[in-house]
Amino acid sequence: MPLALLALAIGAFGIGTTEFVIMGLLPEVAAEFGVSIPTAGYLASGYAIGVLLGAPVFAVLGTRMSRKRMLMLLMGLFIVGNLVSAIAPVFGVMLAGRVIASLAHGAFFGIGSIVAAGLVAPHRKAAAISLMFTGLTLANVIGVPLGTMLGQQAGWRLTFVAVAALGVLGLAGVAALVPQDVPEPRNAASAGGRIRGELAAFRNVQVLLAMGMTVLGFGGVFAAITYIAPMMTDAAGYADTSVTWLLVLFGVGMVAGNLVGGRFADRALLPMLYTALIALTVALAAFTFTAHDKVAAAVTLTLIGAFGFATVPPLQKRVLDQTASAPTLASAMNIGAFNLGNALATWLGGLVLGAGWGPTSPNLAGATLALAALALAVTSALLERSAAARTSAYPAVPECPAMGAALAHPAPLGAPPGRRLGEQTAQAQQGTRAP
Repeated sequence: MPLALLALAIGAFGIGTTEFVIMGLLPEVAAEFGVSIPTAGYLASGYAIGVLLGAPVFAVLGTRMSRKRMLMLLMGLFIVGNLVSAIAPVFGVMLAGRVIASLAHGAFFGIGSIVAAGLVAPHRKAAAISLMFTGLTLANVIGVPLGTMLGQQAGWRLTFVAVAALGVLGLAGVAALVPQDVPEPRNAASAGGRIRGELAAFRNVQVLLAMGMTVLGFGGVFAAITYIAPMMTDAAGYADTSVTWLLVLFGVGMVAGNLVGGRFADRALLPMLYTALIALTVALAAFTFTAHDKVAAAVTLTLIGAFGFATVPPLQKRVLDQTASAPTLASAMNIGAFNLGNALATWLGGLVLGAGWGPTSPNLAGATLALAALALAVTSALLERSAAARTSAYPAVPECPAMGAALAHPAPLGAPPGRRLGEQTAQAQQGTRAP
């Protein structure tokens, strides 16, 4: 694998750290600005909204410049956003910094996926994508716990300074290691043509189905993870201080699932996707019961991380495969779909909790979402098989060598039609006669 993937992984590590570290620093931030915890929670939801808004905007801008330059611009935006958060004098400025940093998120992973896939042989595309996303998964294992610890011990502002430094490292890596000749869209010479080509990708039902799987599949994961703290303390009996380390176990599962999903998606994409979604559905449903036991809860949480993130490389590759000539916007929007799944799962999990179904009820909501994603995967495969059957039912008409030669060597325009046709036929027969 090329070293350029390391630069992409470093950028992904920084982005993943800044996205999730705020969850562990909400009490400190709320205390300094004098706001409530729910109000401080806007720093997380505002980030998610920024991802959804930034993904299409910067993906379209990405059609007007080289992908390497666009990645560098996005990392620069990420650095600025985190520095604004670090020096924010009031809560509103910090929220603005979070949104600025989030604008780079979707486009970086979307364009980064295209770059990663373009750096390797076709049969290793999913593996390359998974290596880039390894930075994101490692952020949950290393970056978020260390960032939370640093913020609690030395002040939360220092955490965002450290994250900005990661962004500088990622920017330097992209500048030094990503080649200038990263494959560009082949189907349109002008920026306007490229944008039309990017938008046309959304007329492909397979692209929409893949995005639906992203929303529902990873939404199932977030339904459980968003409410993991009350679930582990109220149902499993863990102490509040243990939740951070339980999330580390979840992150370890994410790393493993991401690498396995990338490896096997290159061999058999849809079977890998079926396996991951079936296993995720079962694990989420089982978590409703295993969450009442400490050991079983820890094991199931790790499996949910593994099965959930095993869907990421195949789904991202699925979108790239279906939009080969204009993948930038669709790839970025598929990243935004993860955050849409997060919002959907948070709402649905809160709905069942508010209905009094118990602290483990969000797991059933998550299992329902994962099962719906599996139904979309089956639908996608059936439509693909039906399209292939129609194509084989009407095979292409073989080319006629004589007619091709006649068209390639027409008679003079002034010749009578009969003569022209006769000369063309004679030339074609002479051109195709064996020596």
